[in-house]
Amino acid sequence: MVRLLDSMTGDHPARACVVLSNNPKAGGLERAEERGVPTEIVRHQPFGTDTSGFEHAILGALAEHKPDIICLAGFMRILTAEFVDRWRGRMLNVHPSLLPKYKGLHTHARAIAAGDTAHGCTVHEVTPILDDGPILGQARVPVRPDDTKDTLAARVLVQEHILYPMVLRRFANGDRTPVFLND
Repeated sequence: MVRLLDSMTGDHPARACVVLSNNPKAGGLERAEERGVPTEIVRHQPFGTDTSGFEHAILGALAEHKPDIICLAGFMRILTAEFVDRWRGRMLNVHPSLLPKYKGLHTHARAIAAGDTAHGCTVHEVTPILDDGPILGQARVPVRPDDTKDTLAARVLVQEHILYPMVLRRFANGDRTPVFLND
């Protein structure tokens, strides 16, 4: 998230209007405030299983800031089809695998367990189906023989920090052509 904020300067076509988190301890909130970007916290716990109520609260928080694009980064909640459809074509997510492989969680451990020789990250448009939207970019890293899920995750994260800002810039300019990077 910080890399996205830091990338939106100069001639970048997008500007951050708010950083919203469901985790009040998220490090990105403080970093956003340091950069003069407003922050909002919408905790999911008070809503229990009322996903609709949680999403309504998110929409209320976003309404004040009027974003054109939503960039999910570290947001580990599954959004309903109704919420996603409201932002269709305007919501991005970064996922730690080379989609369509390894949708969902524990992607690094799954890649190692499968004996994959390459792994990476994907930036995609969000659709109602989890981790299934159009791919806008991927960055590939080798899986090394001595990798653990943590060492692999660290290398993938470096690529996320390069790829996501690059894709956002293109997306904000109206360019949906996928970009592919190799480590």
